[in-house]
Amino acid sequence: MPSKEKESIQLLQGTLDLIVLRTLSTMGPQHAYQIATRLQQISDSLLNLNQGTLYPALVRLEQYGWIKGTWGKTGNNREAKFYAITKAGEKALGEETERWRKMAGLVERLLLEES
Repeated sequence: MPSKEKESIQLLQGTLDLIVLRTLSTMGPQHAYQIATRLQQISDSLLNLNQGTLYPALVRLEQYGWIKGTWGKTGNNREAKFYAITKAGEKALGEETERWRKMAGLVERLLLEES
């Protein structure tokens, strides 16, 4: 296995939706680049999302009705789609957070059992 000072991590299926919803809930409306940058900062650069990963998630979340995108101008006057969490998205965030905590607790118990 190649050694790296910081090796990026891969997300489990479904966790990207959860962390995007959490980011929008915490930070308010953001465009995709802001979301990706924030997640990279929070993860101490362990999580690097490319457009091929993030954009399909944003489209999916918008189709679910969990986020809503509107066009606007960035700080440097470029057109970008800004995403905001909806009421349905806030509800889904609560449900997904609870589901994640149960799963993480289960995995932790299984790992402790193995020791």
